[in-house]
Amino acid sequence: MNTILKYIKDWRKLVFLLGLIIAIIVGIFGEFRGVGLLLLFLGLIVGFINIEKKNNINFMIAVLTLLMVINVSNLIKIDDIIPKLGSYLQAIIINAAIFMSPAAVIVALKEVYNLIFSKK
Repeated sequence: MNTILKYIKDWRKLVFLLGLIIAIIVGIFGEFRGVGLLLLFLGLIVGFINIEKKNNINFMIAVLTLLMVINVSNLIKIDDIIPKLGSYLQAIIINAAIFMSPAAVIVALKEVYNLIFSKK
């Protein structure tokens, strides 16, 4: 039984890492057909199975921070110093947000559900 649980935990980590790696690759090499949908789908999987209840708040804070960075930063200005670096960073962060946002919605809905229906 312990082997099965370990395998499932490893699989969950791999799904998360796969999403981040895809976000980085797409940020560097450009958009591929259907990759946004793939990132969204992987984000949903992460939200449903990867985030444990004890980590909900930390996960939500991390995703909110990521979304705020997208809104307030203009990393493209780095291109003036190092050509294309800012564009790559901006694209990577946007793709990471596409991946993480569905996970955050699922985690938030699970947290609201737990708040409403907890028997404390």
